Amino acid sequence: MSSPLLDRLALSTCWCSHRHTDGYAMLAEMRELGFVRIELSHGIPVSLVPGILRAVDEGVVDVASVHNFCPLPGGVDRAAPNLYQPSARRGIESRAWMRHSLQTLEFARRVGASHVVLHSGSVFFRFRSPAKALERGAEEGGAHARALKRLSKKAGPALARVEGNFRSLLAETAASGIRLAVENREGLLELPPDEGLAAFVKRFGADEVSYWHDTGHAEIKRRLGLFDPDALLESFTDRLAGFHLHDVDSSGRDHQAIGAGTIDFRGLARHVRSHHLLVLELHPRVTVDEVLASRDRLLETLL
Repeated sequence: MSSPLLDRLALSTCWCSHRHTDGYAMLAEMRELGFVRIELSHGIPVSLVPGILRAVDEGVVDVASVHNFCPLPGGVDRAAPNLYQPSARRGIESRAWMRHSLQTLEFARRVGASHVVLHSGSVFFRFRSPAKALERGAEEGGAHARALKRLSKKAGPALARVEGNFRSLLAETAASGIRLAVENREGLLELPPDEGLAAFVKRFGADEVSYWHDTGHAEIKRRLGLFDPDALLESFTDRLAGFHLHDVDSSGRDHQAIGAGTIDFRGLARHVRSHHLLVLELHPRVTVDEVLASRDRLLETLL
């Protein structure tokens, strides 16, 4: 079974990294399922790195993208992409974010990835967080509007710190040719706020920072009335690097098998271009049969 789309479709290691103690065996398992490309996600402990490098050097798979932080900071044994944040006010956390992000960049260069996917931090409210009003959705009317206004006001200084950290990181990417990709987030207090996401990405050069669209995160926010995923994608027609592809079930759980939820992947297909990276990002509870069925559904709907 082979097709141009199948050769492009990558499987994220978030589905299986927790089950492996040998990185080579992990990538071999993914290849045996028919995936020639993979994404190294943010749950890779340092212990898996030697086997990963051997598998990459032997051509077992190609690495499309790497998700910050990868490998995990020392002493951390589970996915922790927000362990350190570029929005941090404390210098010690900001420096830790930079140190581990630089390690991710070097790892991405070593495995031949073209993009590093980044989270952009969050805002913190000591009192009266707007998250509750945002969770209740747009039907809250005035309360929802006030919550968005508070979030936007607090986000300004935090985004300035994020931009500064991203620019420092960019200074290290020039020689490697690796692109940074900012992911839309499901957390209500995560940055950038959805209405300002396009403007934030476009503060940077087109050859520096791109947008990374996560279908599940977008669906969660759509249900809350926070934005229209189609409109968001339209605003990024020239800056879109790739997709994390997964579904959201009726209870709001994301990273589900394709077709197990409410996302319109046929509608999504009109935004997909031949240069976009496509990554199937599934929860560890998804079965092998569901992984393969998800692959086949994407091959049918994204053609």
